[in-house]
Amino acid sequence: MNKGADVIVAIMVAAIVLLMVLPIPGFLLDFFQLLNISLSLVILFSTMYIRKALELSSFPTILLVVTLFRLGLNVASTRLILLQGPKFSGKVIRAFGDFVVGGNYVVGLVVFLILVIIQFIVITRGSERIAEVAARFTLDAMPGKQMSVDADLNAGLITEEEARKRREEIRREADFYGAMDGASKFVRGDAIASIIIVLVNIIGGLIIGILTHKMTINEAAQTFTLFTVGDGLVTQIPALMVSTATGILVSRAASEDNLGNELIKELGSEKKVIILTGTILMFLGIFTPIPLTAVLIGLLFLITGILIKGNQEPELQTTEYSGEMYTEKSLGPVLSTPQEVSEILQTDTVEIEIGYGLIPLADTSQGGDLLERVTMVRKQLAYELGLVVSPIRVRDSVLLNSNEYAIFIRGAEVAKYELLPNRLLAINPGTVIEKIPGIETKEPAFGLQAFWIDESKKEEASRLGYTVVDPPTVFATHLTEVLKRHAHELLGSKEFDLLIEGLRNKFDKLVDDLFNLLKPAEIKKILQRLLKEGISIRNLPLIFETLLEYGEYTKDIVYLTEKVRKSLRRQIITPLIAQDNILHAVALDNNLEKNLINLVKEIDGERYLDLNPEIMRELIESISRNLETLMKKGYNPILITSSSLRPLIADLIIKFIPGIFVISYEEIPENVTMQIEGVIKL
Repeated sequence: MNKGADVIVAIMVAAIVLLMVLPIPGFLLDFFQLLNISLSLVILFSTMYIRKALELSSFPTILLVVTLFRLGLNVASTRLILLQGPKFSGKVIRAFGDFVVGGNYVVGLVVFLILVIIQFIVITRGSERIAEVAARFTLDAMPGKQMSVDADLNAGLITEEEARKRREEIRREADFYGAMDGASKFVRGDAIASIIIVLVNIIGGLIIGILTHKMTINEAAQTFTLFTVGDGLVTQIPALMVSTATGILVSRAASEDNLGNELIKELGSEKKVIILTGTILMFLGIFTPIPLTAVLIGLLFLITGILIKGNQEPELQTTEYSGEMYTEKSLGPVLSTPQEVSEILQTDTVEIEIGYGLIPLADTSQGGDLLERVTMVRKQLAYELGLVVSPIRVRDSVLLNSNEYAIFIRGAEVAKYELLPNRLLAINPGTVIEKIPGIETKEPAFGLQAFWIDESKKEEASRLGYTVVDPPTVFATHLTEVLKRHAHELLGSKEFDLLIEGLRNKFDKLVDDLFNLLKPAEIKKILQRLLKEGISIRNLPLIFETLLEYGEYTKDIVYLTEKVRKSLRRQIITPLIAQDNILHAVALDNNLEKNLINLVKEIDGERYLDLNPEIMRELIESISRNLETLMKKGYNPILITSSSLRPLIADLIIKFIPGIFVISYEEIPENVTMQIEGVIKL
């Protein structure tokens, strides 16, 4: 049946057009007019029972076809009325003329005009406005909705197939409301056409009755005007139903159920309203000249109000705690199931919030690639640090300025910056003296001097020595550096389990042997210490082998971490070697090291340097000065110490001097040449 449905529909549309040209007998006109009424009822009831507008996505086209069908019937009936005159055989039109308006064409004309006014001024005007506003807001919200889908896909919350379906639904919704905005004009035009057709038919009927059928003016008016008004009512009542259906469809944007259920649920949800209404009606029926019927209606409302359940008063529950009684109001099922509780928990490791002005950068339909760059950052971290970051949720926020974005790690904001989407960022690498016209700022990843410039200044900035990047690149670089800096915080239980499952695919026995020796929490702490100092954990098999070798003798996290570092020494040291193939570093004075070792204290199994604030300040300033001198020579900021002191110095210094590399002498491979550029003394 479905295969031939398209052919049947195509033939019916063509038949509607032919209906305006070809004459039809009276019985066929009756059939089509009854069919018109039936279709209008189907359309009206369908709009009342759907839950979402897209369930009737073909409604704009249906509206066009039904309107065309109605106009075709108008033309066909007009032809028969004018040709047959008093012998007109249309029984449906005669019934409306004789029964509905009592054979009085003046009454019929008044009723017809009232129906047209109701449709044209009230229903059609309102439906048209709602459709227009719905179309505008749907189109305005489209980028945000698409970004939400892309963010959920990027966060791994939905599959590619689900994302494709949701994008298609968003597109269809925008197309539907856009089409409804235009289709509502059909209803308005139909109302105007009905008035014009009736006037033309009355004038034409009078002329034909007087000239052709030799009637008096009164006889011609009684005959032709009555038929014309009957015809108008036959077509106007279905038109009113379709117009009402249009209004219902476009006004049910926030509905979650069919219209009947929603009306009963929402209007009857508060029993006090029903009882008060009934009481007022009974009062008016008893104490005013209003008919006693009001008392019966009021009594009906009272009975209905008493019978319905309405909203129950919140019950009081008591909870006993330490011998005291506390009373709280029960708020129903809120936060009573694991699913509801999970909604309020902080489950995303990394979240990014963006202001409204940055949505185009994330909206793929507008050429934005922000979400793709987030995915690339995750891949980059996986290859550089061996850390698989959980999917990152990106969402818009009204709490931020229009062009701001904020990066959150485990629910806490760790970075914020403001982009200028229509400009480029010219970054001074530290060697440019001349300023370039633009908005001065700081580059977010490394704190370098920078200027937001117009695109026309790009070549000039590059010629002066500035590094010129676009806003998405600024964002991606900033995000990468923030995640690297907080890499140890990103390795949670979920990420750790993911790494372990990946390692099990090839080294199942190694994982089991180590887990029999060390607890997973202890292994995770070691990996976190490595990440805190920027050491990649991608070589997880070697790390596990080292822990398996030394974990049999001790469970000391710091000691085991140092043994892993020694196993990874080539991985650690090779990137730090300068272009002259020499490792340039600054070192602690021997006497300073001995004094620092004497200040080592231990509490609850953890060792730390017990320095007074003044000595700590002098030590940090001395290290900072020597490293600055080292960096001015073009070398990496490397501090070298003994292996026993290295983790303690690293824990102390890195928080004050980010980006520093603290290594031990034992970590330097045999074939690497080292040169001490400065000695730190106090």
